[in-house]
Amino acid sequence: MFKIALLPGDGIGVEVAASAVQVIKTVAEHFHTEVEFKECLIGGCSYDAHGTPLTDETIQTCYDSDAVFLGAVGGYKWESLPHNLKPEAALLKLRKSLGLYTNIRPAKIYKPLVDSSSLKKEVLDGVDFVVFRELTGGIYFGEPRGFDTERGFNTMVYSKEEVVRIARMAFKVARERKNKVISVDKANVLEVSQFWRNVVHEVHKDFPDVELNDMYVDNCAMQIVRNPKQFDVILTSNLFGDILSDIAGMITGSLGMLPSASLGSKYALYEPVHGSAPDIAGQNKANPLASISSVAMMFTYSFEMKKAGDLIEEAINKTLDDGYRTVDIMSEGCKLVSTDKMTERVIENFKEIYHKQGLGVFTL
Repeated sequence: MFKIALLPGDGIGVEVAASAVQVIKTVAEHFHTEVEFKECLIGGCSYDAHGTPLTDETIQTCYDSDAVFLGAVGGYKWESLPHNLKPEAALLKLRKSLGLYTNIRPAKIYKPLVDSSSLKKEVLDGVDFVVFRELTGGIYFGEPRGFDTERGFNTMVYSKEEVVRIARMAFKVARERKNKVISVDKANVLEVSQFWRNVVHEVHKDFPDVELNDMYVDNCAMQIVRNPKQFDVILTSNLFGDILSDIAGMITGSLGMLPSASLGSKYALYEPVHGSAPDIAGQNKANPLASISSVAMMFTYSFEMKKAGDLIEEAINKTLDDGYRTVDIMSEGCKLVSTDKMTERVIENFKEIYHKQGLGVFTL
């Protein structure tokens, strides 16, 4: 049995988390395994209930689980709170508490959506890369930090261990893809980036079969839009990865299509990249596909059930190929559907693909 900590959060997080649960239960049933959910508050709803965006009890539930699924946090309601009490502070604390040092964000183009981006079809067709973002170090956690009426300051710092562990993971995954890593930094300006580059090259000696190239972050941002097909694995620091992965999101047509996995040595958290979208919350309009694709990553990385993850992705692609769209990816000639209906179609297609591949007998 796999124990899953379920943290729906705020806004549309509640809706897409419900979609994720439906898919997880369906997949687990068909692959003859059991799952158990324990739901906890996080973000703004946790602040309203407990005066803090992340309680010790929620963290303990995550410690006791095999994987964590997070919906989204935040909203206009809590924007005026002090930084340490804002919903987003819960994410930083949770990542640090669970030791989730690697954030993996795939950026691939589903063929049915190749016309949904603002970029030309010939630029996008065949794009499939992944961003490895260091998640628990860098400028988001460095000390000293602060501000007053005259100045504000943060510290960007990395230890050798922090760089080594994510670099090794990126090189290992590259071996399973196209054997190509581009390490992104700003070594021409920042000493911490030169340190990053030096350590990555040192780790690369253990992976001589993997091609390694360096790229400045400003050039990388431009190249993701100009020629995204050149990338396979992008390895970068916390701040740069935050920005680059969102740029990658726009080439796919919508942040509603981007899943993510945050992995550490003991724990793992899965979440869609998009925010809580309070303007459409509760309207059954949210795109659940990033959430469902994050579930595919959960089965692949945490449960070591890659076949299940692959079938989920196939089901998403077929659903899109059949012309179903939520409002964020809607295009002419397609069928506009709700969050619930999109989830239902993915589940039906998963069952159909499962059956056609001779993996079992079921009833639609």
